[in-house]
This record gives sequence, C-alpha cells and structure tokens, in this order.
Amino acid sequence: MASLKKALGRLKPGSNSAPTSDDERIASPTNGDSPTFKSPRNSDNFHSNSGDFTRSSGTFTRNSGTFNSKTDSPSRNSGTFTFNSKTDSPTRANTFPKGHRSSLSGSHSPIRIVREKLHIGEDRDDRDSSSSSEIPLNRDGDPLSRNQLRKHEKQAAEEARKKEIYEREEAQRRKRKETDERAERELPAEVRARYGLRPINGYAGEWKHLARIQIMDLSLQDVGKEVLFRARIHHLRKMSSKFVFFVFRQQTATIQGVLTEHGSIPQHMVYWAEHLDAETVVLVKGVVQEVKAKQGEVTGTTVHDVEISVHELHVESQVTENLPFNVYEAEVTQKEIDDEAALEEHKEGHHRVKISDRTRLNNRVIELRTTASQGIFRIQSGICNLFRSHLDTEGFIEIHTPKLQGSATESGASVFKVEYFGRGAFLAQSPQLAKQMCISADFGKVYEIGAVFRAENSNTYRHLTEYTGLDIEMAIDEHYHEVLRVLDRTFKAIFRGVYDRYRHEIEVVKRQFPHEDLVWLDETPIIPFAEGVRMLNESGWRNEHGHPLPEDEDLGTRDEVQLGRVIKAKYGTDYYVLDKFPASARPFYAMPDPNNPELTNSFDIFLRGQEILSGGQRIHDADMLIKKMEKLKIDPMSMEDYIQGFQWGAPPHGGGGIGLERILMLLLNLGNIRHASLFPRDPKSLPAKAPIKQLRHPEASTMHPPWEGLDRAAANIDYQPIEKLIANYGDASNTSWLEERTEIWRDEHTGAAVGFVPQDGFAITVGDPLCHVSQYTKVMTGYLTYIKKERNLKPIWLLVGHEAEEVLAAKFNWRTFSVVAEQRVDPVANRAAHDSEVQKKIRHAEREGVKIVDIALGKPVPDEIKAKVDSRVKDWLASRKGRQVHLTEIHPWQDMDHRQYHYAIDKDGTICALVVMAQLSPDHGWQVKYSLDFPGAPSGSIEYIVTHALKVVAQSGATTVTFGGGATARFSPGHNLKGTRVKVLSRAYHAIASELKLTNKTEFREKLGAVEDPSYVCYPPHGLGPLGVKAILNFFGDD
Repeated sequence: MASLKKALGRLKPGSNSAPTSDDERIASPTNGDSPTFKSPRNSDNFHSNSGDFTRSSGTFTRNSGTFNSKTDSPSRNSGTFTFNSKTDSPTRANTFPKGHRSSLSGSHSPIRIVREKLHIGEDRDDRDSSSSSEIPLNRDGDPLSRNQLRKHEKQAAEEARKKEIYEREEAQRRKRKETDERAERELPAEVRARYGLRPINGYAGEWKHLARIQIMDLSLQDVGKEVLFRARIHHLRKMSSKFVFFVFRQQTATIQGVLTEHGSIPQHMVYWAEHLDAETVVLVKGVVQEVKAKQGEVTGTTVHDVEISVHELHVESQVTENLPFNVYEAEVTQKEIDDEAALEEHKEGHHRVKISDRTRLNNRVIELRTTASQGIFRIQSGICNLFRSHLDTEGFIEIHTPKLQGSATESGASVFKVEYFGRGAFLAQSPQLAKQMCISADFGKVYEIGAVFRAENSNTYRHLTEYTGLDIEMAIDEHYHEVLRVLDRTFKAIFRGVYDRYRHEIEVVKRQFPHEDLVWLDETPIIPFAEGVRMLNESGWRNEHGHPLPEDEDLGTRDEVQLGRVIKAKYGTDYYVLDKFPASARPFYAMPDPNNPELTNSFDIFLRGQEILSGGQRIHDADMLIKKMEKLKIDPMSMEDYIQGFQWGAPPHGGGGIGLERILMLLLNLGNIRHASLFPRDPKSLPAKAPIKQLRHPEASTMHPPWEGLDRAAANIDYQPIEKLIANYGDASNTSWLEERTEIWRDEHTGAAVGFVPQDGFAITVGDPLCHVSQYTKVMTGYLTYIKKERNLKPIWLLVGHEAEEVLAAKFNWRTFSVVAEQRVDPVANRAAHDSEVQKKIRHAEREGVKIVDIALGKPVPDEIKAKVDSRVKDWLASRKGRQVHLTEIHPWQDMDHRQYHYAIDKDGTICALVVMAQLSPDHGWQVKYSLDFPGAPSGSIEYIVTHALKVVAQSGATTVTFGGGATARFSPGHNLKGTRVKVLSRAYHAIASELKLTNKTEFREKLGAVEDPSYVCYPPHGLGPLGVKAILNFFGDD
C-alpha cells in the first residue's frame, strides 16, 4: 500500500474529494414504472454469487432536442433548460433548469477503488452529526445522510454556478446589443464608415487604384505616412476599454498596431475591434509612428522600430470555423517554452505549448500560414527558379515527361499501379527513361521539374510517396564527370542564390528550426565510395551487428549520417560527393566501370550527411542494356520503347535526379521532410473514408438530419432522440449519457451529440460523439469551443475509441493514453460452448429445472414480470453484506425500445436470473447491460442465461458483443505523450493495478474469448494536473 500512496502522491489528486457511501438504498420510482435500484454493479460488469461475473448500469430516457435534468433539492420546482438552436448556449424558458442528474453508474474504476481503500478526501470531522433541525430533510422527511447532504450542497453550488454563467452571458449580450444600438443611433455615418464588415461581393465596383504597402518594407523613414494594407490579425490584446494592441501579419512579416479611443476614433470602434478573432483578414488604414514602448522597439514582431496607429479597420474575411490552434500559438518555439519555464514567477501548467508536428500536418492550411512555412516555401520556389536559370545558362532546355507509363521505370516493387481504360499502367517513378529517350532524340541537354511517385511503405522522416524531382540528362563528350561538374556548379549556384536572396526568410525559419548556415568548399571533395567506407571503419564506426562495413554494399541512413560527421571534421564541409558506387547498389542502366565491372560510373551528392542526388553515366548500347536486364531477370519486352531508342543509336550520356523536398529539408535543417512538402504524401496519407452503413434508425441520421435543407428552429423540428443516436452510432460508454447527471450538447447543423458532466470546473466527457465518424472533427471542434467559451470549463475526454482519439491527438494536440479496454466477444464463435466446465454448470442448471424466457427487442415486458424482477432485485440488494465499493444504479426498464430481456425461472416458477442486452450501433452490436443471478439461484444459472443471450443475438446477425470496459494489464501511451510524464503515469497505474488486482479478468470472459479493444483517456496540454486528477476522482466517486 505504501507504493500505491507514493504513486498517488505524484499525481497530487487533492484531498477534498467526497468519500464513498456505506449505505445501500433503493431510489424513488422513475417515470412511474418501477423502482430505480442502486447496487454495487456497473454497466460494464458481470456478476455471479461465486464471484465470476459482474455487470449493471442504468439509463435515463431523454426527450429529443432538449436537455432536461433533475434535482433532489427540495427548494426547486420543475422546469426546462433548453439549448438555443443557434448558439447551443443555455437559455432560460420562464423557469429554472429542470432538476439535476444524479450519479453516473460507476465501472471497474481504479480511481474509485483507490479512493475507497485510501479514504481520499474523507473529512473525519463530518462524522459528528449535526442536530436534525440544522440538516435539510429528504422526501421521506428524514434528515439527509452525509452523502445526501454533500450531494445537495454540490447541486446547489452547481445551480448557483449555472445562474452566474447565464447572468454573465446575458449581461455581455445586453451590453453588446446596447452598444451597437447606441453607436448606430449616435455616431455619424462617416465615423461608422471607419470600421465594420466589408460586403462579400464588393470587388466589382469602382476601381480606385489605391496604393497598398507591404509591412516588411516599413521603416523609420516612413514615420508620419498614412498607409493602407491587407493583413491577418495574428494576435490582439485588450489593454483597457479605450486601448487595444494588435499584431498584424503579412506572410513572413508582422507589425504591431495600436487602436486607441481619441478624436475621430469612437469608443464603440475599440469595443468592436477587441472582439475580432485571430486569423481574421482585415483591411487596415493607419499612420506609421515610432514605437512608444520603454525599450524603444517591439521585440515580438519582425518589424521592430515602427508601429501602426490604426485609423480605419474593416473585416474582409471572418473566421467562421473554430480553429484547432491559431498561427500565434503555432509559432511558439521550444526556446520560448524553456525560457518561460525558467522564470521564477512561472506557474506549473500555465506556460504555452509547442504544437506537435502531427497536429500541424493535420491542419496544414493553418500551419502554412506561419511565418516559418511562408519562408520555407518561398525558399523552395527560389530553389526551382535558381535550378532553372542556371541550367538555362548551361545550354539546357526544359522538358515535360508523362507521368503515366506502360511499364515500371526501375523495379515493379515500388510502383503505383493504376487502371488505364481497362488495362494496366504505372505512375512514373522518375523521368529517367523519358530523359534518355530525349537524348537519343538529339536534344543534347535537358532538365525537368516534375512529380515523382514511389510506392515504398517507408514511414520515415526522409521519405515521401510523391515528391518533386529536379532532373537533368546530357550527352557526354569525354568523361562522365562532365555531368558531375554541371551538377556541382548547379548546386553551388542554388546555395549562393538562396543565401543572397532569401536571408530574411532563412532567419524567420531559424526561429522555428534553429540551424547553422550551410558550409561548402570551392573545390568539392569527390571521394571514392570504397574510400568513404574505409574512413567510416577507421573512425571506429560499426554496423548494427558490431562488424566493419563492407566496401561492396550500399550505406544505410545511419552510416551516411555518420560519414557526414567524419567528412565535416576532416574537410570542414557539409557538401561532398561519393563516386564509383558498387554495381549491386545501382539500377540496371548504370554504366559499369571499364576497369572494374563490380563498380559503376555513378555518384551520389550529399548534404549534411544525407544523399540529395543520385546520378552517373547510363548504358547507351542496346545489346549491353539487354544483357544487363536479362541478368537481373527484367523482361526486355516490358521496356520495348525504351530499348528501341538505343537500337536506333544514342550518344553517351548521363544525368542525375534531385529530390526538391529533401534538399530543402537538409538545407534548412527541418528535421522532417513533410515540412518541406506543401501537402505531403506518405503511406498514411489519403486514409480510407468510413463507409456509411445502414442505420437502425435512418430518420435519426446526422449525415441527413430530419431538417436537412431547412432551418431546424424555424421549422420547429426536434433534434434526433438520444436513444436513437445511441442505436445508430453509440458504443457501451454512450449508454451512460442516459444517466441523470449527464448534460447533452447538440450540434445545431447535424444534431450530433456529446455528453458531459460538469465536475469541479472540468467537463468530464465520456465516449465518442454520437454521429458518423466523418463528422468527428467538426462536431468535436464545436463542442470544445462551447465548453471552453460558453461554459468556461476545462475538457477531459474519457473512454473514446481509436477514431476519436486520432482526432483529439492530431487535430487538437491532445495527450492520450489507454489503461482501459472494451471486453468484446464474437457471439457466433462462442468458445464457451466447447468448455467442459461451463457446459457442466449449464447442464446442472437444466437438471435443476431452470428455464429461460426471452422478451424480444421491441416487445413489451408484462407488468407482472416487471414487478417480480423488481422484487428479486430488492432481494439481491438485501443479500449484499458489508461496505460496497461500486455503488451504482440499476434501471432495467429504461430505453426499452433498445433492450432485449432474458430471465430465468427455477422449478418453482421463481425468477432466479436476469440478463438485459442493450442494442448499440451496427458497428458495435450489443452490450451485456445487466447480468444478475438472484439469491437462491441454482448453480450454473448465470452461465446458462448469459450463453443463451449471446446465442440469441448471434441468431439475429450480431457479430460483436461487449461486456464493457475493464482495466488493462499495462499503461499504453497514445499520442503526444512521452518522457517523464509517461514514466510517472505508468508507475502510478501499475502500482494501483497491482495493489488492487484490477486486471484480474474473470474466468468466464476468458472462456468466451473476450478480446480487448482499447479505450483512451485524452486531455489537452497541461489539462491533467492535480485539479484534473481530482475532478476525475470525484467524477467516479460514490455520491
């Protein structure tokens, strides 16, 4: 236990969380049907008297389109709490919210058991009871228990918080409306014309030819000038009601803007401007002025010495979709984070976060707006321009070769095959063959800039499946090094041109990707391949097996990088050539060395230790080419057009190919080639779209909502019922949304739903959004914006599947990990049918006269059976002895349209067992919602009824059933989680799991062949600190 307390101490969950309850009780009847039972069962548990299984849960019926909740507070009358169809913000409808939801059925929660065992949060002073006159009474007239009192206080605090939020939002809305009306009424038209929204289609009127400036060109010489420019709002900061700071951004340049109330600038203009969103496109007119800051310059912008006094401001394009991050956040550097963390006044969890590469690349348009990306692709453009212009001076002509080919260029293993009018074709691996055919056609010297496709499943930092090739081919007069010299001059022209023309862009890129400028020599080192290998071996370098590198095999990436270090140390250059590659490392068309047929007249050019070009002399003799192809088992007939060009006579020639993205990556030290590609393509690109399956309730689709093409509110159409959305899109965790305490956010356009529980300033969100997978990104974006902006809560998302976890990690830069998995079985392949022990128990139950009665989906349950089941549940609760850790509610008769019931009776006609199956989405099948064997049930009853229920759903076509979530054997980090954080969380989890034996899987589930399907815990950066952990503890706590 000491290790467990130590692990929990690292998590710092706090000490004020509520204690668990000792009492077992039956809640008051729900909807007039039957009692709601509280039990130590949970929706994802399976139970028998022998301890083999546990299971229970609860549901709560909800009307479509509205959010209703209940409260136990005796001072509240019922009412409604409705989400506005336009804003999804709470609006009152004459009365206070209708009640408050009680507890969510707990699960096998490690946190819940830890709190129970360690008594976390217990206030021992509370054990002294107060006089009955000071304690509120419950509905039975008895004093509230300690747990009931705490729940009552929590509900009262929640009601007060909701009222405060509502009043604050109403005050803000009133203020904005009153301010707008007053400005419209009091301000002259010429003053109002200084700011506002420009018409969307206002660009076909009078052409005034107004002069516009680039902010990068501004300097002290421009002080006092009136300027006009278009920019994005990079960042804004309200200093007071009369003073707003802006940072305006144009591509790679930023400048500070100041808007103050004075003279012709009314207060309403300042008020309007301070509510603009970052990334809004604005037209700014203002006066250039000297910076008034104490330090004499603005350090946070690229223009340091002047700023803009804003006189007019018009919005040309608004941000209408919520951004996962903005450019200001994306430009945070690791140095800034480290510097901020080192400050004495720094508070843990309050510093800015570096957006991960994964998140950047999944929101590419936003990332491309950053000044670093703007600089990268201006330099990329410059490289192409310099390549072209230099080769033009060398007498080359530009060609454009086809990218659809009838045969593979190099080898069929790395070719994309496509259908071409009913026959096969390939995407070009390179323009190699077409370039050579042009030389055979007497073009002399040619170059091309074009797409190259490689079907190599390489998910590395230096490989793409589609990249831009810079290729040359030329006739040779005397020596193949003529090609090498042309390429060498070309590279040096590119290097010089980039550093001469793009110094500003390079410095901008260096903020995000720190690096030293490239170093090269006037006389480029040309090192034979074998000599380079010897240099590596002599430096002490060895391969992964600890052996020296062979001189007749190609180098691996790590070998190349190390050789680059050795050469940099010896020659002082980042740029060099390896010559005379072995034939085994070259394609079939490489010309053999005349003195050593094991070598070739070929070379590679390297930059910062990595290859950026592969080239050399080609075989130009048809007979030699055919023999080489036959030796390598390549069918010459598959390249008949290519060979024919040489059969008709071709001059000696050679060439090379440069990867544009790779040279850019290495030049700027980007670390990942995807940063050098506009829209990178790798093996994980273009993911398969989730199919749209037949829904259980097509009328409740979120892809085609009932109001499609109409305004839902105007048409008075309700949202799709939550119960139907669960049956269409839900998993086991979504059924918890029917619990009373869960609030439901709805997307106004699709009706998609997300359930959450406000807890200690956090929005504890459980399960995937209820909508089609393709809608996850937009729905989750809208929900998170609502939670943070309108509810002022911090989100934590629990128990989501892989697709939702991918969105949170890739789109929002969230941290994710898994310690829980759904226990899924295939009801068709029921392994328990072949297990002798299980079958023995089932036969015993049959001999004891146990009979099973099925009530099919959609069939009503007779009132007599309901009453008998309710009575047996009471018996079951009464039989429970001692303190119960998992105190949850059982709701057998809720959402009965999506429930299938199976009950067992013994030879005396007494109900002895119950299984309730909950219908989930077509993808997730069914959930064993409750499985109970009652006191006195014959041995084997629970095995009998559970296996029977699985057979029934299998006969209906179900292929998967979940027993719900259970703790996994290990802590599995997901995305954006590494280093110390993983170690701390992993140690804590393993201590908890080991101490409390959370991972003991029941014998029966093993015999059914249960398979773990991971569920994830997801949280934003710095979102799972001590307060976040405490909120989760309280969320899973027993109220």
